[in-house]
Amino acid sequence: MRFPWSILLLPLLLLLAACDKNSDTEQVSADASYRQQGAKKSAIEPPSGEQRTASAASSGTTAVDAGYVGAEQCGSCHQAEFDDWKKSHHDLAMKVPNETTVVGDFNNTSFKYYGTESRFYKKDGKYFVRTDGPDGELHDYPVAYTFGIHPLQQYLIALPGGRLQALSVSWDSRSKEEGGQRWFHLYPDEEIKPGDPLHWTGINQNWNFQCADCHSTNLHKNYNADTESFDTQWAEMNVGCEACHGPGEKHVQWAALPEVERSVLKHSGFEVSYRERLKAHWNMDPKSGIAHLKNVDINTQQEISTCAQCHSRRGTQFPGAKPHDKFLDFFHPALLDENLYHADGQIDDEVYVWGSFLQSKMHGAGVTCSNCHNPHSLKTRVEGNGLCAQCHMPTKFDTAEHHFHPQGSEGAQCVSCHMPTKTYMQVDARRDHSFRVPRPDLSDKIGSPNACIGCHVDESNQWAADILQEKFGAPDPHYGEAIHAGRTGAPDAEGRLLKLVMDDTQPEIVRATAVSLLPSYLSQTSAQVLQVIAQGDSELQHLGMARALDRVPQQVRPALAIPLLYEDERVTAALAGDALAGAPMGGYPEEVGKRFNAAISDYVAAAEFNSDRPESLANLAALRAREGNQASAEQLLSQAIELAPYYTPAVINLADLYRASGRESDSETLLREAMDHSYDKAPLQHTLGLSLVRQKKMPQALEMLRTSAHADSATPRYVYVYGIALNSQGKPQEAIRELEQGLERFPGDRQILSALVSIHHEQGNEEEARRYQQQLQ
Repeated sequence: MRFPWSILLLPLLLLLAACDKNSDTEQVSADASYRQQGAKKSAIEPPSGEQRTASAASSGTTAVDAGYVGAEQCGSCHQAEFDDWKKSHHDLAMKVPNETTVVGDFNNTSFKYYGTESRFYKKDGKYFVRTDGPDGELHDYPVAYTFGIHPLQQYLIALPGGRLQALSVSWDSRSKEEGGQRWFHLYPDEEIKPGDPLHWTGINQNWNFQCADCHSTNLHKNYNADTESFDTQWAEMNVGCEACHGPGEKHVQWAALPEVERSVLKHSGFEVSYRERLKAHWNMDPKSGIAHLKNVDINTQQEISTCAQCHSRRGTQFPGAKPHDKFLDFFHPALLDENLYHADGQIDDEVYVWGSFLQSKMHGAGVTCSNCHNPHSLKTRVEGNGLCAQCHMPTKFDTAEHHFHPQGSEGAQCVSCHMPTKTYMQVDARRDHSFRVPRPDLSDKIGSPNACIGCHVDESNQWAADILQEKFGAPDPHYGEAIHAGRTGAPDAEGRLLKLVMDDTQPEIVRATAVSLLPSYLSQTSAQVLQVIAQGDSELQHLGMARALDRVPQQVRPALAIPLLYEDERVTAALAGDALAGAPMGGYPEEVGKRFNAAISDYVAAAEFNSDRPESLANLAALRAREGNQASAEQLLSQAIELAPYYTPAVINLADLYRASGRESDSETLLREAMDHSYDKAPLQHTLGLSLVRQKKMPQALEMLRTSAHADSATPRYVYVYGIALNSQGKPQEAIRELEQGLERFPGDRQILSALVSIHHEQGNEEEARRYQQQLQ
């Protein structure tokens, strides 16, 4: 069912005409709701920007869950597939420690880390580590489970409350020749002390939330917020057959049926089938040297969607997902978000393949994961360039004329140029699955890396760009430039993003990312485009819009959010519901109200499901505050701070609630106390500066605003606010100097440029005002 969205169009245009999105000035003492929006992640929580590095597992037990039969049962009929799976990374994802599963050296070995010596030993056939616990003292801990196998193996330790924590000292399981066969620490360059969320006893090394979902089959987290404890269970400890195929009980029943009766059960008794991809036929085009899918009407998305449930940077929002379920009904994936991906879409942080693959021409052509990987052993189907030769004619591509490196050399390997690696967890080199053409011409423009300089480290980006242009001609335009403009607030960002959003030749995840950036530059034109997108069929573009609705003015929000309530994607609808909380909703059909209430119920359920995390508590608090329930919001934020004192967004939002209720001194006290726990003080300093402005403590306020604006983690907003504050105190020349220095750090930022135009105009510097005004055009 579609919402009759035309009734929203005229109000949308009128509201946008009344909104001045380019205001040149700001009252520093004005309402600080922008801080709450800036601090608030979408509260159907996307994958955190915090590291998902150390894997961990729970005090889990086998779940009594009807329908699961276990891998051994599957192997009784499917011996070849079972043999492929045994000893695969899926099989070894998590194991009980014994002589077969443990690869680390527990023969009374030790490892020193910033003065703490951890010792690994065996006793009575069990494996132990003596290391620093949550109190900073040395304790002896039995190893509960092994976690992973290669290129590193981690070890899980049971702590009270049903928690399993991943030890940060891990075993490098690579060969000695590769630098392995040693103990090492995941964070060698900084001392991680007890109390730090990255310490092995900390919240960010907790298996139950961070990693369990993808290392076991049919996992149930089972967090109890009242007791702050877990009762995590699974159907199978590792990643078994049914993690991908779904419960096998009906399949076993199907196999027992006489041949003539088997057609009664669809998909041989499973809820999902991957057999359709077996019908795929690829024809080689001798002119291009590339194979094309002949029967383009087959569905290649089910397999990718199943793999995406784990091989993506995503947050689990609702429990109980099975392989056949829609991805966006249970998971909130990252798009090409800053700090996760470079602007051109290359991997930056750990993003787990899916978001990269969706950018690729391979995905666009109908390639699936199993075209390259055996889905049971997980190994590539062919070694070396032969894998690519399945679809790319070797006589055209595996030649010196194409790669201009000596045949058989490292530079002649397809993956060296088209799948460069980045190393995570110190030893784990992972390949970028976007299969991109190297673009050194973009590196100097937008700061993205390129494969050429990754090897030729003594050369320049321009050197590589010149060679590629000489060989292949001028490079094509690239979406990375538009994404970069959107991230950096470039004056032409809206135009670039609009062009990208409307370009149906670009990958959907790229267009969805552009959609998510566009609301920061909302105009009548872009608002109309977004409303058309809300009525379209792209699930990812719907998600991109829903994630960005908190940057849309409240008066305009219903016009863009209400259509999303009518879509099928549960996560997207829940985000839209959250965005509408507190917005004017009168005058809409009764059905809108029903869908809004359902979306809010889902949003709350997702936040409560993840209430073991401060992000979810803070997000639920933000919803309650918009609903007018300040007491509940304060309680939730206090819970979040108690759970994770370092979590700055909860502190800032609670300080803002205190401000709104006239408790400015409580706000100041809270912010000052929080600085003792924060690992990035700049947001707190900025917020405290604004509090001090409101209290008319201007000398202290200016010092706090200055410190935040000069911090390494400063945002353009901090620079802008500090400049405005200086100008408001009769210090225009200092304001101009700070703003100009800020512009060097954040080229093209519209707020900083607008402030410079305004202050120069006030000072009668019309030539300078015009110069900055031109940069805004």
